[in-house]
Amino acid sequence: MSHFVDEPSFTAEQAVQAQRELRRALGLEAERFPLPAFVGMISDEIEQMRAASRTDDEIIEIVASATGTRIEPDDLSRFYAPPEERRGHEPG
Repeated sequence: MSHFVDEPSFTAEQAVQAQRELRRALGLEAERFPLPAFVGMISDEIEQMRAASRTDDEIIEIVASATGTRIEPDDLSRFYAPPEERRGHEPG
């Protein structure tokens, strides 16, 4: 049994918004993630992009466009978390 029928789910945007508001209520600045953690967090999507025949350069360009920060190809390869190292997240 993986999920209850009435169990709520949340989009990534909702999770970020809730965290942002909780931190704001506490008087805290936005949370920042070091490069290894960031790449680990987007590893599901990296895997899916690669499976869709997208190159690491394309992935890097999308990340740069979305974040305003460019990561290097070596960092993408070095910090990518393969499926067996991810914490129970299913792609999708």
